[in-house]
Amino acid sequence: MSTFEAILFPSDGRPPHMVSLMTSPMTMPAHHASYTCNPSRMPHPEVYMDYIAEGLGPRAWKYQLVEALDGMNRKFAYPYIIFYPTVSRDGMPFPINKSVREIQGPAFKEEVAWRGNIIVAKYRDNPFSSMIDASMADFPILKNYLMTHGSPFYVRR
Repeated sequence: MSTFEAILFPSDGRPPHMVSLMTSPMTMPAHHASYTCNPSRMPHPEVYMDYIAEGLGPRAWKYQLVEALDGMNRKFAYPYIIFYPTVSRDGMPFPINKSVREIQGPAFKEEVAWRGNIIVAKYRDNPFSSMIDASMADFPILKNYLMTHGSPFYVRR
């Protein structure tokens, strides 16, 4: 297993901090393959996701690419990939991420709230085949993104 430094935004309101995101060699499932020509590493953000369904691996989470901030006319040289949980153990919604809620402040909207623990990694060319270490120096960029963007995963009531 190889590891890369990533930032964890805990749902319980603790401050974001660095974690080692494990990856393992394998081919990608079909829903991840569109971003890679020759995938070689599968990230395991589910290790840091509380209440996630067990035994589903990458089918229990999804991801959002952050290639630029609003108003930028160039993409980041080293974009980000936000991993978020989608399938809980008991079928109930994940708790609203209090760390992200605090970042969003008055702009927070429950209907598009980030839920569960969020893990953010960094990559060079392809999200799943060229990950690189992130650092807390990336936090201001991610904070800017999270302030203005809700989760792409909507909880249906």
